[in-house]
Amino acid sequence: MDINAVIEFTKNQLKDEKTGHDFYHGERVAHLASKMYLADHESAHEDSREVAIIKTAAYLHDTIDEKICADSEKVVKEIDELLPQVGFNDLEVWDILYTIQHMSFSANIEHHYHLPLSGQYVQDADRLESLGAIGIARAFTYGGKHGNKIHDPEIKPEKLVSHDQYRNHEETTINHFYEKLFSLADLMNTPAAKKEAQRRTEYMRTFVKEFMDEWNV
Repeated sequence: MDINAVIEFTKNQLKDEKTGHDFYHGERVAHLASKMYLADHESAHEDSREVAIIKTAAYLHDTIDEKICADSEKVVKEIDELLPQVGFNDLEVWDILYTIQHMSFSANIEHHYHLPLSGQYVQDADRLESLGAIGIARAFTYGGKHGNKIHDPEIKPEKLVSHDQYRNHEETTINHFYEKLFSLADLMNTPAAKKEAQRRTEYMRTFVKEFMDEWNV
């Protein structure tokens, strides 16, 4: 199945994005999610409809993100119209839309949404993008764009209990590691993602330890 129309739609929607949720993030999520799916399912093949579903949801997931999209309902309607034109049937369209509307970390703080298998790989790949070297770079890019301090010992990490608290509490980039990023490895759905998340988290912990050693010189 040719998903080039989906890719072009994503490029257009995210062309001005500068907080680490840009087209290239979506592209990496698409590649990573499909790669993990194929690793976990030896009988699957690159040209299968399931891989097309995974890649499509991965490319599209941030086009409706509340952090960067002013009118997500409008974009959802555009996607709903686009997907049948690409060749997806009604059930496949439902899977893709359900995934991108329910996969975010913030949406799952108060209630855990069970995603279709394709969506679980997309969610895992998106969360892996918050870990490791890429995750560190994206965390500081996002924090700087939103005016967050790098670190302030007087601002303590909070336990996240709701969507609104997560979006509105006083945050520093270093606290973000403790409040969210270090917990992601335990939230992975799929075998391939669980293994990779542990590796990337250890890399990130080493970075934060070095940061704190230098901060407290």
